Amino acid sequence: MSHKRIPKRKAALAAGSVAALGAAALLLPNANASQSHSDDATPKTFKATDVTDVASQLASQLGDTFAGSYYDAGKQQLVINVVGNDSNVVNQIEKAGAVANEVHNSTSTLKAAAKTLKADATIPGTAWAVDPKTNEIRVTADSTVTGTKWDTLTSTVKGLGSDVATVKKSTGTFKTFVDGGDAIFGGGARCSLGFNVTASDGSPAFLTAGHCGVAAAQWSDAQNGAPIATVDQATFPGNGDFSLVKYDDPNTQTNSAVNVGNGQSVEITQAADAAVGQQVFRMGSTTGLHDGNVTGLDATVNYPEGTVTGLIQTDVCAEPGDSGGSLFTQDGSAIGLTSGGSGDCTAGGETFFQPVTTALAAVGATLGTSDAGAGGAADPSASAGASDPAGAGDQSGGAVDPSASASASDPTGDAGDQSGAGADDGSGLVTATP
Repeated sequence: MSHKRIPKRKAALAAGSVAALGAAALLLPNANASQSHSDDATPKTFKATDVTDVASQLASQLGDTFAGSYYDAGKQQLVINVVGNDSNVVNQIEKAGAVANEVHNSTSTLKAAAKTLKADATIPGTAWAVDPKTNEIRVTADSTVTGTKWDTLTSTVKGLGSDVATVKKSTGTFKTFVDGGDAIFGGGARCSLGFNVTASDGSPAFLTAGHCGVAAAQWSDAQNGAPIATVDQATFPGNGDFSLVKYDDPNTQTNSAVNVGNGQSVEITQAADAAVGQQVFRMGSTTGLHDGNVTGLDATVNYPEGTVTGLIQTDVCAEPGDSGGSLFTQDGSAIGLTSGGSGDCTAGGETFFQPVTTALAAVGATLGTSDAGAGGAADPSASAGASDPAGAGDQSGGAVDPSASASASDPTGDAGDQSGAGADDGSGLVTATP
């Protein structure tokens, strides 16, 4: 089935959402993988979006012995870290279909270490998050952290104790990616529409990055165009990087879909929490469609503008023009909004995302629209490209088939300069440092 063309404004406003499970199947093979039920002692297979609920339940049951969890994508299994080798704890984990993994550091130990980092090493150009796969805090420093700053960081990490945290150097710089999927423009900045939502008062709105929301009060779907939406709430820096932007026309019709190029869109049916180890997809106007994996949760990033907490860390690449854009999964779940990071889609790097679930709760909005506009299923025979009339351009950076799309899976890749404005190719994000 071909994607039904919608007027320019509607197309521009739909880009950050996701429409049609047919497209999800095309984008993301194994989208219909389901949880299998077998003997209690045999690990079950899970979809990535199912593991957060199971992990949360086990965390409440296991108390202090619970030390984090992650998703083994290869085996489709949920791994639960535990401190100690209590057979009763292991039995509870296995009964839930998960795999028990004994580790050294408890959750309280890692939280205390993160608190120390915040107090003693909040240095612009640094970031940290717990890596449950290694049971350590992974600290990253960009190229600006040198001299006494580097000495302070490394001594703080060393003081946390053996095997509690590791630190690595990135050659790029941490900064926000001001650009987007379906491009939006405001105050000289270019950002990306993330996901269409319904505000608490029932009016149509969308989510984008908070640093976009503080850069300009009004936004347009065309460069130098008339404003179509006004910022209602914005958080940045601080406890997140998100903003709610309401359409000026209360009768605006929008899609709950992400534009993946060539007139194709992928339906977004729910908001979901991220799980370490799960595969995710990012759509951006600068670089197109790219995939990678979640590597950390509740990440702290010290941008030049200030510290942002509670972010998702990934090895998905991004470049200027990708800020505010959509992070989603193979089953059409909205996961995050592009915030920033270091690197590019040639060398790789780290990219951080605002969790959608947290943003929705904070602004009181609901994912999707109360009166969704047209949104057809993707044509499986169509190749990736930007046929969106909102401003199509080179879409070579992202193929519809994730096996063919560029993926920055090397978290140690050199980081490139993230400044400057990206070109509008209609993929759904925006760039230009405010």
